[in-house]
Amino acid sequence: MELLSTFLAWTAGGLVLSLLLLIIWAIYYDCSRTTIVPEFDHPVKLRIANCALIMAMTLGEILELFGLCKEFVFLRSLLALWNPKIHPSTSVKELDFDGVPVKIYQPKTPPTGRRKGFVYFHGGTGMLGDYYQDVCSKLAWGSASVLVAVGYRLSPEHPYPTQQKDCYSATVYFMQHAEDYGVDPTQIVIGGDSAGGTFAAVVAQKLVGRRDLPKLQAQVLIYPGLQGMDFNLPSYQQNATFPLLYRHNVVYYGLHYLGKDVSFLDDVLKGSHVPDALRPKYGKWVNPDHIPERFKSRGYKRIPLAPFQPNVYKELSEIMEISLCPLFAEDCVISQLPETLIVSCEYDVLRDDSLLYKKRLEDNGVKVSWFHAENGFHGVINFTHLSYFLFPTGIQILDTVAEFIKNL
Repeated sequence: MELLSTFLAWTAGGLVLSLLLLIIWAIYYDCSRTTIVPEFDHPVKLRIANCALIMAMTLGEILELFGLCKEFVFLRSLLALWNPKIHPSTSVKELDFDGVPVKIYQPKTPPTGRRKGFVYFHGGTGMLGDYYQDVCSKLAWGSASVLVAVGYRLSPEHPYPTQQKDCYSATVYFMQHAEDYGVDPTQIVIGGDSAGGTFAAVVAQKLVGRRDLPKLQAQVLIYPGLQGMDFNLPSYQQNATFPLLYRHNVVYYGLHYLGKDVSFLDDVLKGSHVPDALRPKYGKWVNPDHIPERFKSRGYKRIPLAPFQPNVYKELSEIMEISLCPLFAEDCVISQLPETLIVSCEYDVLRDDSLLYKKRLEDNGVKVSWFHAENGFHGVINFTHLSYFLFPTGIQILDTVAEFIKNL
C-alpha cells in the first residue's frame, strides 16, 4: 500500500510538472513569437486564448510524436469539450442530406410563411469538426432562417476534395428539397467562415452552371482564404505573428489538409510553387495595387515571388487549383455569382484575400456588401458564447450576417 501511494504521488507530481512546463512553454512562445499591436482592444484576453491554443497544439504534436494519437484527432477531442449550448430560442435536429450529416437550426417561433434557407460550412481548416452550435443557432435566430450546418467529412481521413464535394452535395440536396423544410427555394443563401468560407465560394461558383436549380439568393464569406499564390500581401506581412492564425500556419495547415509534406512550407511561403506561365494570368488579380492604401499603412514592402521550382509545383499543384483558390475563377463565372456579403478582419493574415475578391466581384457587376472588423482577428466569432473571453467584434459580425440575410 505504501509503495502504491508513493507511485501515485510520483505520477501526480509528474503530471503537475508536465502541465507547468507546458504552460511555461506556451507563455514563452506567445511572448517571443506573437505580436499584438497597441491599437488592438482586449490584448490580455487574446494572449490567454492564444496560450491555450499553443498548449493544445503542442500537446497534440507530442502525442503524435510518441505514436499515441494523431495531432488533429486530439484537437478534435478538445473541441468536442467546447460544445457551446444552442441559443434558447432555436431548435436543432440532426439529419442526412444525400449521405452528408447535417444539423438544422431554426427559430422556435412559428413562421408566417416559408423561411429563408442558410447553408453554413464551418471552419477548422477542413480537418477539425463541428463546434459551431452557438454560432449557427444565433445566426438562425437572428436571421429568422432555417440554417443547415453541413457536417462534411474531415481530412486527412477523407482526402481533399472530399470536403468540398460534401458541401456541394448537401447544398444541392437542400435546394432540391427546400420546401420540405419550410424554405422558399428562391431564397437560399450559402456561407461559411475561414475554410468554410472558401468552400462556400467554391460551391457558389460550381452552382453557376446548374440550370436545373434556382439561383442562390446570396453568399456570405467570413474571413475566407481565397488564393494560394502570394503569401506576402500586406495582411500577411502585417499580421504574420498575430493570433490566432500565424502566416506560416496558413501554409502548414494547408499542406496537412492536402496530405502533403510540410517540408515544402518555406518554398510555398516564398512562392516557388507558382509556375511562370500562371504568374501573369493570376497576378492581375492577386495584385497588391488593388488593395486600398489605408491597408498598407501599418507597413508593407513589396516582395516578388521567388523563382519557380518545378519539383515543388509537381508535388503541390493542387494549391493553385480554382477549387482551393476561387479568386482565380474566370470572369464569366464571377459575373454570375449572387449578391455577396464579405467579412474581413483587420488583424487577420487572410484579410487581403477578401479585399481582392471584393474587387473582382464588383468589377464584374456583382452587388457586394462589406463589413470590415477593425478589431477583428481570425476565429473571433468562435468566442461569442464565452463570458470573459467574449470579444465584441464577434457579436458584431454575427449580427451583421444575420441582418444581411434577414433584409435580403
